[in-house]
Amino acid sequence: MSDEPVIAQKGSYKVELLAGYRYAWCACGLSKSQPFCDGSHTSSKAGIKQVTWIQDKDATVWLCGCKRSKKAPMCDGSHKTL
Repeated sequence: MSDEPVIAQKGSYKVELLAGYRYAWCACGLSKSQPFCDGSHTSSKAGIKQVTWIQDKDATVWLCGCKRSKKAPMCDGSHKTL
């Protein structure tokens, strides 16, 4: 496997995040639970790890699906150039 993540989809995922919850965004593109991590990166040789955070407030957000965002895990529109 290369060091480039797999493009899960050429677009973003609209998700509802809840305050106080820990989230893990899939950065490798291999998760079957997109846009969230299911641990699939551990079977790859790429060394790409999930991005984790604890959400500070309830929010509707757009998470990156192409895995190329400069503002990961949030979508920055990078999928428009693929």
